[in-house]
Amino acid sequence: MATPDFIRTIRASAGHQLLWLPGVSAVVFDDQGRVLLGQRADNRKWTVINGIPDPGEQPAACAVREVYEETAVRCVAERVVLVRSSDEVTYPNGDMCQFMDITFRCRAVGGEVRVNDDESVDVGWFDVDALPVMDEGQLFRIKQALSDEPTWFQPMSAD
Repeated sequence: MATPDFIRTIRASAGHQLLWLPGVSAVVFDDQGRVLLGQRADNRKWTVINGIPDPGEQPAACAVREVYEETAVRCVAERVVLVRSSDEVTYPNGDMCQFMDITFRCRAVGGEVRVNDDESVDVGWFDVDALPVMDEGQLFRIKQALSDEPTWFQPMSAD
């Protein structure tokens, strides 16, 4: 994902130290039940569409914006399906981040899928039983979006 300007400003004084950041993921389904995926330009991995909210931006609005910016697909956010923190990520330049991700189930309402920015090398609709190779975390997001379970979160330990 491209680094938002507000994070570049923070990095100017924080250097590479770990930043705790908000993030959103959008699991978008079309009328045929296919899921929208993007192949990231930075690591070539297939993922659901994701991004970082701008300061003051509502998470659902960010999910809808990111989907359009990256794929030209218009969607609506239907519900939150997962809330969890990510593992620490260290980027090739040494920047460290950890994200609090809110994953939304979304429904496509228009647009024609295409690579719409420089964050992806490919985007497309996939049948859920014919997904490309993906990380377990991405597959878990899709599984939760397909389920009728309440929003998933990591339960507190009994300690």
